[in-house]
This record gives sequence, C-alpha cells and structure tokens, in this order.
Amino acid sequence: MIKPLKIGRYTPRFPLIQGGMGVRISASGLAGHVALCGGIGLVASAGIGLNTPFYDGKNFFTAEPEGLKAELRKAYQIAPDGIIGTNCMVAVTNYDEMVRASCEGGAKIIVSGAGLPLNLPELTAEWPEVAIVPIVSSVRAATLIARKWHKGWDRLPDAVVVEDPDTAGGHLGEKLENIGSGEYDQYATVREVKAYFREEWQVEMPVIAAGGIWDRADVLHALSEGADGVQMASRFVCTVECDASDAFKKAYLDCKPEDIGLIMSPAGLPGRALKGNVERIRQRDLALGLRCPSGCLKKCSYKTGQERFCVVHALDRAQRGDVETGLVFCGTNAWKANKITTVQAIFDELFDLVDGVPRQETAGA
Repeated sequence: MIKPLKIGRYTPRFPLIQGGMGVRISASGLAGHVALCGGIGLVASAGIGLNTPFYDGKNFFTAEPEGLKAELRKAYQIAPDGIIGTNCMVAVTNYDEMVRASCEGGAKIIVSGAGLPLNLPELTAEWPEVAIVPIVSSVRAATLIARKWHKGWDRLPDAVVVEDPDTAGGHLGEKLENIGSGEYDQYATVREVKAYFREEWQVEMPVIAAGGIWDRADVLHALSEGADGVQMASRFVCTVECDASDAFKKAYLDCKPEDIGLIMSPAGLPGRALKGNVERIRQRDLALGLRCPSGCLKKCSYKTGQERFCVVHALDRAQRGDVETGLVFCGTNAWKANKITTVQAIFDELFDLVDGVPRQETAGA
C-alpha cells in the first residue's frame, strides 16, 4: 500500500508531482492531464508567455504573467478539481512577479528551484492556501531555507523536493564540477532532510525525490528509501498531452544515452540536455548578431558578454519544433522513451492500474 502524500492542504490521489519543464514543455496540456489522473500537475512559468498571443516579440515581461494565468485557466478546464501548480525558477528576472501571478491564477502549489527561494513566503503571504515547496540538493540548502523562512515569516516549507543533479534534466542547482562524481547519494539526502526537520522543528516534512525516476520500480524504490513521493518530468514528454512539438518528442525517441550530457547555461547553472547541437545553437545566435532579446535572467553571460547563446529562445525554438538550433533539455533516462503514449497509461504502469482503477479492484469486480 502506497501512503498518501500531503502537501499543505492538498493530498493527491497518487504521490507524484510532474516536474516543471520550460519553455512551454509542461504547460496546460500536460499539467492538466497529470492532475486529472490524480497527480500534481505543474505549469513551468519560465518562458510561458512566448509562442502565445500575449507576446509581440518585444513585451516579454508583460506576456509572461498573462501567459501563465492563461495556462492555469486552461489546465483547470481539463481538471477542474485537480491539484495544479507552477514551477518558478529563482534565476529569472521576474521571479517575484511570476510567483504572484501563480497565486493570482489559482496555483495550489508553487515548486521553486534554480537558486534558493529565500523570499517565497513573503511573495505568497496574501495566499496562505498556496503550498510552497523548495527544490534542494543538500541538507545545507534545506537548512538555510527553513531558518530564513521561519525567522522572517514564521513559515516552514509544506514539502521539500530533493533533486539528484546526477540524473535530473534542465537547469541544475549544483556546481558543474560536483555533478557526476559518484559522491552524491540522493536517498541519503532525502533521509537527512527528513531527519533535520524532525529534530530541529519537530515536523514530519514530506520529502519528494526528483531525478532519474522512470518506471514503477523506480517509484517503489524511492518510497522504500524514505521519500514520501516522486517528481517526474522526462517520462511525460513523449505523451499525447505534453505541450512540446512532435519534433521535440521525436528527439527523445531517437536519442541514445551518449547523446545526453551536461552543458553550461548562460544562466550560470549547469543543465542536462541533448548536447549534439549546442555548437549550432551558439553559431546561429552569433551569425544573426543576436543581442539579448528579453533580459529574462538575473544573471546571463549571453546578455553581458555574448557568451554561449540565448537560452530562453533556444528552448522556445525546440518547443515549436526546431530541434536543429533549439535546445532540448532532458534527464538521463530520456533515451528510454520508445513510443508516444498517454498520461493515463503512464499512471497505470506506475501505480498498477487498469484504465485508472487499481488492478485489485478490477480483479474483484
């Protein structure tokens, strides 16, 4: 029997959060259907205004909150009673505004990483019903957040996501030289984070394992190792409901393990992606003489010195279908995708269901 996962006021049917994937890879389609199937669906806020009627090529910061609210509305049309939230990157310039837009748009949960979300309780103070969940990779980061939140706002996280930088996709909140050394033990960190909150705060903190989780065996392993739930992203890309282009999904279907690797993002963070076209992305931006078109990141080596490439628009191109000069983020297990499936079929496999109903119930019918 899998124990329920309670995050703040919310208890999903299954202990699964769909990870946030920008730019518009996890928008209303994916988040809404994950919530409909009984998980927690997250709309990734980074770059959510691009490729929408709100964006005219020049008004990035106006389009972003409007795009986010629109996606939340559409997700709730799919799953009116579902648990739908957002993923908000600390590294973006308009972080504060996107957190507030999440709350205004009806997000029930905000998951926040790519930096330490030290002011998240202040930003959500008007919406106490919104659960706030930081992403960390160490007990030290969880300690810093907990002490800051408690001192400043008498608030602790409603849950903590422990991300494994050795397997997770997208931007990683860890130094490049520390990734892949073989020294990181995700589930030791999960248990240490739980022990920290129990001993220092007398709280049984829900801790969610993220990174490298693909199938039912991975889910059961995570739960057996002390996690209260899992966060999964790459597994959901090759679904009918995912908001990515067909070409983006095909890049997952066609890739091999050796195609997946680490890059250095202009955000100053390492990221995991399909690495074969990174130089083409760089050469495209150089050939066009592209200057920073959006100012989306607080820290960006492309904005200040034309180093690397414009990451948000590279991600946008891939989401639309240009995987030649677009960036395709993924986790280490993306190569395992071998067909286009549905969100419900994935839930059926992960939680031993038949068309959404527990197998033992169908057997006894």
